[in-house]
Amino acid sequence: MPSFKVKVKWGRELYPDIDVNTDEEPILFKAQLFALTGVQPERQKIMCKGGILKDDEWNLQLKDGAVVLLLGSKEKVPEVPQTPVKFIEDMNETEQATAMRIPAGLTNLGNTCYMNATVQCLRAVPELRKALDNFKHDGSDATSTAFTVSSAMKIVFAQMEKGTTITPIVLLQALHRASPQFAQTGENGTYRQQDANECWSEILKMLQQKLVPLSKESDTTVAEKKVHNSFIEQFFGGTFQVKMTSDEAPDEPATISTENFLQLSCFISMEVKYMQSGLKSKMKEQLVKNSESLGRDAHYTRTYLVSRLPAYLTVQFVRFQYKGKEGINAKVLKDIKFPMDFDAFELCTPELQQKLCPMRSKFKDVDDKKMDVESQINKTAKSFEVEEELDESKYEKFSFEDDLGSNNSGFYTLKAVLTHKGRSSSSGHYVAWVRSSGDVWFKFDDDDVTSVSTDEILRLSGGGDWHCAYVLLYGPKLLEKC
Repeated sequence: MPSFKVKVKWGRELYPDIDVNTDEEPILFKAQLFALTGVQPERQKIMCKGGILKDDEWNLQLKDGAVVLLLGSKEKVPEVPQTPVKFIEDMNETEQATAMRIPAGLTNLGNTCYMNATVQCLRAVPELRKALDNFKHDGSDATSTAFTVSSAMKIVFAQMEKGTTITPIVLLQALHRASPQFAQTGENGTYRQQDANECWSEILKMLQQKLVPLSKESDTTVAEKKVHNSFIEQFFGGTFQVKMTSDEAPDEPATISTENFLQLSCFISMEVKYMQSGLKSKMKEQLVKNSESLGRDAHYTRTYLVSRLPAYLTVQFVRFQYKGKEGINAKVLKDIKFPMDFDAFELCTPELQQKLCPMRSKFKDVDDKKMDVESQINKTAKSFEVEEELDESKYEKFSFEDDLGSNNSGFYTLKAVLTHKGRSSSSGHYVAWVRSSGDVWFKFDDDDVTSVSTDEILRLSGGGDWHCAYVLLYGPKLLEKC
């Protein structure tokens, strides 16, 4: 068959004088059209006088000047999805949470916001989620309160992974068994409001009895020197070095002891305006006690310095003071500023400060190299995500080699804030505010979960009837490897 010059019409385009050699395979003509139009050969449909060109033979009657019609598009036509597209307004609650990546809320079972807010804040710790996921019956008394609370926390955390509203009735019942005060009811039979910090402490006390410490997953030549009895002690527990010196007998040897803690207290007074000063205000105090060297009561100075910093540091604002006449814990509304990034260095013993210096030097080196502070915060120092796990291999270890669960820099990043709105601890309302990533936070008002910004978190410092920070949870500030 001879060659022809034809016109190819493709949509609004017309290509005149296109050579067609019918002695060659039709695929070569299709390749020629692909070069002209960008339409892939497998998506081309070539027609002339009602006929459609086959792939393996010339079945069209062509002649010079004939008009050949090309059908087909450059982009691939979208395939019909196997799962029909569903719009947000047509989704149920579970599907909406999955599509919009909204974390799970918790149903208020009658003045149980104190428990809901506590659970949401604790869930911000990825290591705790892992420890609860690994928690199993250890063969001990399965009816013990510690076991039932730990099991209930495991169940609630697992249910919350689905990203929908959870009714934490199992945890509430376990908490009532562990501490009957939380089961108190009012005149109308509903549960009474409780102190969220007491709930926080009670849950950690139960978990402390059952969650075993985590161990290093990678092989290391450095053995862990610090032996922990539980996961809570390992990641939440710090140690004070307590030093007692006599003000009246300088030659009397100082006595040194240690005290463990699961949270620091920020005491509020007329002079205190910032969290740091509130923490330091009670770390040095005067007292009177019997002196053996003097044979009488004498004045002593007792100082507290931190000798071990945990990876996750809990700070309680001492906002409630008991008023005997009213029989309530009245609230101190004073505005106390708290930092998004906290440096605990000056609270530590000289020995611990020296141990912190190597990692702090690495942070300083990064600071020196990064003139743009915002870039530094966003790219080099990040906290663990709540909904998305970070690749830990990209970051420097935040614990000492011989003490997994410690903080080796003294630098912390705010992870969660538990707030109270009202005038007493036994009334009002508790809410959790948890960091998701960067400047994005979630406000957990029981089952109502909304996204908020860092600016709204900074407004929680107090000073009025708005939500006031009551318990803060700081996590380790991470340094990206160079």
